[in-house]
Amino acid sequence: MYKSFRDMPIWQEAMNIAEVVFKITDNIPKKEDYGFTSQIRRAALSISANIAEGFARGSLTETQSHLEYGKRVKYLASKTVKELDRRLKKLHQDLNKVVTSLKGIK
Repeated sequence: MYKSFRDMPIWQEAMNIAEVVFKITDNIPKKEDYGFTSQIRRAALSISANIAEGFARGSLTETQSHLEYGKRVKYLASKTVKELDRRLKKLHQDLNKVVTSLKGIK
């Protein structure tokens, strides 16, 4: 069993593909920035995000996946992503505690 969506080969491949799509679409004419380029980048990125979202607490792990992408394509500083990831992991643990607690109330 995987401890994180990041351990899953399918997530890794989806993220690699999103990174390649980002790079190959960099040379598309600027007039397509809000059309074709944006659409294909969002579609490619949503593959890994959906895998991450399905792995655990939905939007939390989806956010982690998007942050990883931002780091890979040099939109975000590694240090910033690392700190946010640490905070998101803590939030994930806290959410699990709340869910467990609420299930015990029934």
